[in-house]
Amino acid sequence: MKIAAVRCVEYSGTLDHPGAFWEERLIRPVDIYPQFQAEGPWFLPRAGSGSYRMTSVFVHIETDVGVTGTAGPITREQAHVIETGFAPLLMSQDPLATEYLWDVMYRHAVHGRKGVEMLAISALDCALWDLKGRHLGVPVYVLLGGPTRDSIPAYASALGYSLELDRARERAAEIAGQGFTATKWFPRHGPTDGKAGMAANVALVAALREAVGPDVDIMVDAWMSWDVPYTLQMVDRLAEYAPRWIEEPVLPDKPQSYAEITRRMRTGILVSGAEHEYTRWGIHQLMAAGAMHIYQPDTYWAGGISEMLKIAALASAYDVQLIPHGHSVPANTHFSFAQPVTLTPMVEYLLKWNVIHQWFLAHPVHPVDGKVTPPTEPGLGMDLDVNKIESKRELTFA
Repeated sequence: MKIAAVRCVEYSGTLDHPGAFWEERLIRPVDIYPQFQAEGPWFLPRAGSGSYRMTSVFVHIETDVGVTGTAGPITREQAHVIETGFAPLLMSQDPLATEYLWDVMYRHAVHGRKGVEMLAISALDCALWDLKGRHLGVPVYVLLGGPTRDSIPAYASALGYSLELDRARERAAEIAGQGFTATKWFPRHGPTDGKAGMAANVALVAALREAVGPDVDIMVDAWMSWDVPYTLQMVDRLAEYAPRWIEEPVLPDKPQSYAEITRRMRTGILVSGAEHEYTRWGIHQLMAAGAMHIYQPDTYWAGGISEMLKIAALASAYDVQLIPHGHSVPANTHFSFAQPVTLTPMVEYLLKWNVIHQWFLAHPVHPVDGKVTPPTEPGLGMDLDVNKIESKRELTFA
């Protein structure tokens, strides 16, 4: 069996959704500048009243025996790198040789150890694992040694929902009512917003705790937009509401700042991060510095399933938890089901993003009563739903 083609295809369809899909956005590091802070939430193009135009790109690795592996959604930038840089390396190769192909791509991309090229390698690696599972007729977690349990709790990330207090209370109560035992929210204020911004952040977490009660975990994601003094002040003010963790409080290139925050935690609140770090080497630098308690590399960004296995070994050696960022719930679910419960105790489920990222999938992973169960489809379950595809076109970059 040999790789016969690597194709990036853009699919379009229509999502029915009343009202605004994106109600609010998260704080961003660039928001220290007023012109960026004033920007509103993301948008999807309207297809009509109560509907949106959906467009996603998937990469397909095809073989000469008719077996295909799929990964996505990916960006057009990733598609460009795949077609112009990596596809020629994969042609006529054995698709089951995932370790060899990962190493070839990594060594080829000497300037792409992080960023778009590593994202492209990650997607190709996930497509190769999907192909391997399909070829052998089993889910990927079986190939990885799982399952280790019957279900995994999912936590509900509320990115994109309104932060107006009454609406946040209502939505948090709905999340708890759906069986989720943890929910993560994204406050909009940081160091440049002064005391009023800090008070608004505290009011949000207080409202969430009021809505979900004492038995549901609350997590706070600062998305790299705070600093050490601000984070420590926020931790002191939020302690009475017992958030489980503060996520990505500072920029990813500041491991010593992470380590300082982690060392100075005295409230039982944990520090998480590494969503924007890449490969075993980047994660190892953070772990060696004692940067955080919980590591959240993204399977689709940090190097794919092949690399996440190395990162899992590191996390086990450093005795820290690994909860992959929720860009791709299918890949994360398979990976997590092959790890011990003490290492990967939860799966992140981004409520709105996973509507978008799984829109074209025939077998999307959705938590039931706040838990995910082992998928049954071979590979990573990346079949596309032909009923949702209204048009498609192959992306080429001559």
